[in-house]
Amino acid sequence: MQRVGDAVVALVGGAVAGFVMVVDDEVEQVYVARHHRGSGVAVALLAEAERLVAAGGHEQAWLAVVAGNLRARQFYARNGWEDTGLFDHHAPSDQGPVRVPAHRYVKRLA
Repeated sequence: MQRVGDAVVALVGGAVAGFVMVVDDEVEQVYVARHHRGSGVAVALLAEAERLVAAGGHEQAWLAVVAGNLRARQFYARNGWEDTGLFDHHAPSDQGPVRVPAHRYVKRLA
């Protein structure tokens, strides 16, 4: 599955520090390399994801976080995202959707 067109990459000193992927109103993936966590890279990537969702004409963005990822859940809450509860997320894969129990987070966009 080719997804390069859905991704925004953060570079620090010429090296990849993280990336975010947006599809329609979903912030599908946010990844920050371990040694860049806590540096502001995640905040910048999330802000860009929110901008992209809004630019796509959506008033609200959403994302899925597995229940056990407490660090990510706290990060989204600190950045204005609301946990609307558990749901079965169907993550895409080359073999078809994979069911992943997750929390759905939403954020109204200005």
